[in-house]
Order: sequence, then C-alpha cells, then structure tokens
Amino acid sequence: MTINEIQDELISDFAFFEDWMAKYEYIIQLGKELPLIKDEYKRDDLLIKGCQSRVWLHADYKDGKVVFSADSDAIITKGLVSLMIKVLSNQKPEDIVNADLYFIDEIGLKEHLSPTRANGLVAMVKQMKLYAMALNSC
Repeated sequence: MTINEIQDELISDFAFFEDWMAKYEYIIQLGKELPLIKDEYKRDDLLIKGCQSRVWLHADYKDGKVVFSADSDAIITKGLVSLMIKVLSNQKPEDIVNADLYFIDEIGLKEHLSPTRANGLVAMVKQMKLYAMALNSC
C-alpha cells in the first residue's frame, strides 16, 4: 500500500470512533501491538530529541525500503509512534521524505494532543524523514 492509501485507511478507522476517549484507546491498542524493538536499539543515541517521553527509533534499509522499529516508555506515545510506523515503514525513502502526512490533521490528532505530545509527534516525523533522507543515498 502507498503512504496515502494507509493514511486514508487510518482516517476511515478513526471516523468509526465517536469520541476522543475511544480514539485514545485505539491509539493505546496500536502501541500494544507494536512489535518489540531489539534491546540493542534502546540506546541514548536512538532516542528522539524533543519527546517528553523516552522514544527509541531505529531504521533499517531492506530491499529499497525503510523499515522502522520503535518503543516508548509511555503508552500514548508508544501508540503515536506505532501510528507513524504504520504509515511510513516499508516505504521507499523518497516517498517518506516527500510524504504529506495529512492524516494527522484529518483525524484531529494535533488538536487533541497536549502541546508536549504534539511537539513529540513533530519530532518523530522529523526523525523518520531524516532517516529516510540518509537512507535515500544508499
């Protein structure tokens, strides 16, 4: 699936929920389903700068695509990084770099996150795009 197809699917998934408590529960569930990151990637140099919680993000380059893995010590943040991985992992580096992540606004995520979590989300996106830029030259 393309990045936009995945985003459209997420928008549809979130439209199913009637209130933000249900949407937060869904985000938490996504975090619980996030595959565990290898312990070797839980290093300080892989922490995302700008997140209030501790968020580790690692990127591999396989078959011309970027494969992300991540973890967080906070359940909502783990769900947020899981959302980003769902959208951006297993995509070509140039597609990640050029992605317009419209689903964040469409599902109302920015306006329902605390300022610190919203900043953390921006930091996640920035770091994922930086990894993709670096891997694009491979």
